[in-house]
Amino acid sequence: MSHKDDLALMSHLMRRAGFGASRDELEQKVAQGYEAVVEELLSPPEELESGKMALMLRYHPSFLLPGGNPLSGQANWMYQMISTQKPLEEKIALFWHQVFATGNSKLDNCDQMLEQIKMFRQYGLGSYKELLVQISKNPAMIFWLDNNENHREAVNENWGRELLELFSMGVSNYTEVDVREASRAFTGWTIRAKLPRQPYGRYPWHFEYREEDHDDGDKTFLGESGNLNGEDIIDIVVQQPATARFICRHLYNFFVADEPQVPSWTIEPARDEEALDAMIATFEENNYEIKPVLRMMFNSEFFKNARFSKIKSPAEVVAGTLKMVEEFQFPEPGILQIGKEPSYMGQAILDPPSVEGWHTGTEWINSGSLLARVNFVADRVANTELPGMRKILDLIQAEGVKTPEQMVDAAAEHMGFVELNQETRQQLVDNAKSDGDLDWSNEAAAKQRLGEIMALIGATTEYQFG
Repeated sequence: MSHKDDLALMSHLMRRAGFGASRDELEQKVAQGYEAVVEELLSPPEELESGKMALMLRYHPSFLLPGGNPLSGQANWMYQMISTQKPLEEKIALFWHQVFATGNSKLDNCDQMLEQIKMFRQYGLGSYKELLVQISKNPAMIFWLDNNENHREAVNENWGRELLELFSMGVSNYTEVDVREASRAFTGWTIRAKLPRQPYGRYPWHFEYREEDHDDGDKTFLGESGNLNGEDIIDIVVQQPATARFICRHLYNFFVADEPQVPSWTIEPARDEEALDAMIATFEENNYEIKPVLRMMFNSEFFKNARFSKIKSPAEVVAGTLKMVEEFQFPEPGILQIGKEPSYMGQAILDPPSVEGWHTGTEWINSGSLLARVNFVADRVANTELPGMRKILDLIQAEGVKTPEQMVDAAAEHMGFVELNQETRQQLVDNAKSDGDLDWSNEAAAKQRLGEIMALIGATTEYQFG
């Protein structure tokens, strides 16, 4: 491959495993080597920062414990996405937030939502079995799915049902009896009694197991019988072939290419059955660990050939754009707004619409959300004073770009090697021709023209794909 092909492939990897990378970062990573970069993403050096939390809290201390207000919590997480040196850690947290969808609309406690995201960072790349144990004990999830109302003498099936339907096996792979028995096994898994808010404010929630409220009778779940508890249910669930397929299909949908919506998975075949089978085999051979699956996936030809085959989520649009233009690299005034931006595009992070999470792919796009996406990108790339834009425009100037064709190609390249189809490219070139070649003797005007072309690229169908 040519050097530009190497850069384009690395750009693809960094979009999917993170939120993009600058040209300098891409050059550095290409020199490092593709497989070495994959390993660094999966196992980053300890000295790398997981976001600039301390710096953010110095200027915005309320972001640490937002209480019932999601805006500070959303800004907190978005700032971590754009400032982290461990991008896959944040990306896998976003992935599990989609799978284990939990929302502040019911919790009214964004502190606990941020604790759940922290848990996803810690366990998200490890054992799926251990992650299921942790999410089962997570106070936000317990409250979200009413397991604090699940008692020995009054079973609540909400958690037991969603564990099987949305978090592991998928519909049609269990019976109503299995739901009931799983729910019985999780009785007594609850939240410790909380202290009153006054006079010192909110106290954190903690998991508590109440043995006296646990149903210790015999249960039969998916054909296995005994005095089963919650960990036993999880042991049985992770060994089901349906679970491996369900989780690997989620991984493929999030990291590789758009799949049909989850409710149709029982009747719709996977987009690439061969790729999915390879991921499933890796998952099962490695004792249900996530990291080996991602390693195989990122290094596979099916991943490398899947450029621009999934529509960016709103969180990816916002974080990727902010990283590209290097806005809010410092937690300056106005940072509270960045957490809200994905909401205008249809994805209120920390507050999904239901336990099913968000519908992805083409369902991210409607007339309102598309306008919000286009305007967000255009407002930033047209601002040639932003640090990232200054760097991009200086590089384009150094490359000697002059003609309309060169202007369009350079702008697309520096926005992530966007692959414009022939018709789109020609329309952009025709638009650029109306003002002729770039005149670098008027540097400010030349850079403004390039910013306008980048804004137009941000409005294309092609740019909505990542």
